[in-house]
Amino acid sequence: MELTDLQTFAAVARTGGITRAAEELNTVQSNVTQRVKALEAEIGTALFERHSRGMTLTGAGRRLLPYARQMAALSREAVLAARDDGEPKGPLAIGSMETTAAVRLPALLADFHRRFPAVRLSLRTATTADLVAAVLEGSLDGAFVAGPIAHADLNACVAFREELVLVTAQQIKTLAELRAATPESGPTALVFRTGCTYRQRLEQVLTEFGWPSATRFELGTLDGMVGCVAAGMGVTLLPRAVVGKNASVKVHSLGSAQSRVETLFVTRRAAHDYSALRGFIACLNKQDSDIAA
Repeated sequence: MELTDLQTFAAVARTGGITRAAEELNTVQSNVTQRVKALEAEIGTALFERHSRGMTLTGAGRRLLPYARQMAALSREAVLAARDDGEPKGPLAIGSMETTAAVRLPALLADFHRRFPAVRLSLRTATTADLVAAVLEGSLDGAFVAGPIAHADLNACVAFREELVLVTAQQIKTLAELRAATPESGPTALVFRTGCTYRQRLEQVLTEFGWPSATRFELGTLDGMVGCVAAGMGVTLLPRAVVGKNASVKVHSLGSAQSRVETLFVTRRAAHDYSALRGFIACLNKQDSDIAA
């Protein structure tokens, strides 16, 4: 059983399709398809059900997935541990929600690069659910996710505290105006794909406003999200720091129970204590100290 086949299988399972897996693995779709078929032929049974919306795991695939994740994580960890002589260098894979990457990380990443230029840092953006899965399976060394997260195999520390705000078109001055201008079914909820914590929180907010069946419209980028809100297509929920002073949209404060959220930095508890990761956490802690000061 080829390790690369297992890694490819795990990527398809995580992303739900050949195209997304190929993008994540930096390869062509035909290579992903061939490796999945080779693994299915070796095992002697189908691992995925193919349908128009993508691919979902069969029973055999669900049973294989935890082993594939463990083997991929151990293989990567073994190589990194063997090369780790105490000097931060080599690859370091970090994940982040897109909103955090856009606003909170540029200064941190720049500081880390200046201090540890021998580290080959890569950044992947995804939803909280996908990022947690990637850390657990070892394809990411750490990730910035929305809290709360409680998992026996993860270490978590608070990286940032955010205030979430409801974002509407600029002409909607108050929540009362939003209610008056919105049909009974509710506004269109502009969201990232399933697995995004901010999406779940927006759905809760709209339910509390009396719009549990509001239409969802998925977008893949933060710029696209804000642009669609500005054009009057719908509403969304984002950290206040992300929206900033964007004059094309209007932000509306919510109650503390709805608006407060912590961004956590999570790592796998059983992973080797890499020098590169220690250096990254040191930069993160330094940034927190600088802000507090």
